[in-house]
Amino acid sequence: MVITPADRLDEELLEAVGETPFLCYQCQRCSSVCPTAASMEIPPARMVRLAQLGQEGRLVRDASIWRCLGCDSCTAHCPYEVSARRLVELMRQKAMQEHYLAGRQEAFQADPALAKGIAALGLLGERVRRHRNVSGEDNTARLAWTANLAHAPQGLERQKGAETLYFVGCVSSMFPMSYAIPQGFTSLMQKARQPFTTLGSAEWCCGFPLLMAGQLAQAREFMVHNREAVRSLGAKRLVATCPSCYYMWHSIYPKELGEPLGFEVLTASQFILGLLREGRLRLAEPRRPGIVTYHDPCDLGRKGGQFDEPREVLASVPGFSFAEMQNSREHALCCGGGGDLETFSPELTAEVAARRVQQAAAVQAGYLVSACPQCVRTLAKAARAKELRVRVLDLVQFVDSAAES
Repeated sequence: MVITPADRLDEELLEAVGETPFLCYQCQRCSSVCPTAASMEIPPARMVRLAQLGQEGRLVRDASIWRCLGCDSCTAHCPYEVSARRLVELMRQKAMQEHYLAGRQEAFQADPALAKGIAALGLLGERVRRHRNVSGEDNTARLAWTANLAHAPQGLERQKGAETLYFVGCVSSMFPMSYAIPQGFTSLMQKARQPFTTLGSAEWCCGFPLLMAGQLAQAREFMVHNREAVRSLGAKRLVATCPSCYYMWHSIYPKELGEPLGFEVLTASQFILGLLREGRLRLAEPRRPGIVTYHDPCDLGRKGGQFDEPREVLASVPGFSFAEMQNSREHALCCGGGGDLETFSPELTAEVAARRVQQAAAVQAGYLVSACPQCVRTLAKAARAKELRVRVLDLVQFVDSAAES
């Protein structure tokens, strides 16, 4: 029997993301390392096989593409760097743009879980577009985290001429349990005597939740607004404590907007490491030393290539012994909080996060440090649920606790 592709999905994938699915020879490594493959009717290797056969309709009508975390572990383990994640992103765009948002929702009604999940993602998109953030709160509350600062720095909101702009991100700006991250970053900047500013209420969501919800087209407005808001202040560099924000600014904005940003984009890990190397920060041994381990955020590690910088920062803090978890660096497990999975299937997020915190417990870590607000939030929740004696902190919090004034 001859199988004729229903369409040339392989050509579209090559044009959209620069790769062909025909490099895949079905070794199954991607499926074997995927944190959520067991929940998928179509696991990653089969997704790529269906792409080879042009079976777009089969992919866009299945919940499997929405159970992907976007962690890119598939790419890290593929001998030819074929990315099921990039295929998933393309299929999500098609499912959302050509079906759900186009009013053709009958494509999802055969699977109640899919219909419910994609409706939730549709509502997420509406919330972000209406309120300019993922929480649905008034966007003028972007600087609510500054209320508890002992001394709020001058020029914190839209200070023209400031060389450094801190892009806070939705999670740290709008969720109180994450306020300690921008507060810690601010404290570090004050101790290093580094002036900076923010966009304040003019900061809009970076667009990452829209990208992962199949609404990249709708995110373009956000990209243009944010870029012009930064340019209007004349900032030379943008620093992000959220790896997803960094990924959007560094990798997606220039590509989608078709031109360089005109300023440097750094992660907090990179920026803090520079301050340490220049001697602008002095770190002392904390009151409670112990074992610390590090969780690599997917958008910072596998997608951003930053594995060494956070570890060098951690090594600069005296009094701690460092222990790697069983899966680390490019082989790190996802925290479970990526890819909008928490919106589509929150119970699956909890399962993935539980596996990761158990690895931290296995090395007897008293501190589990990451460099991502979403990772910290997800892993802290899992640690509480498992009643593990491990403190989950963001890198900026951990360093600030040891930094001298």
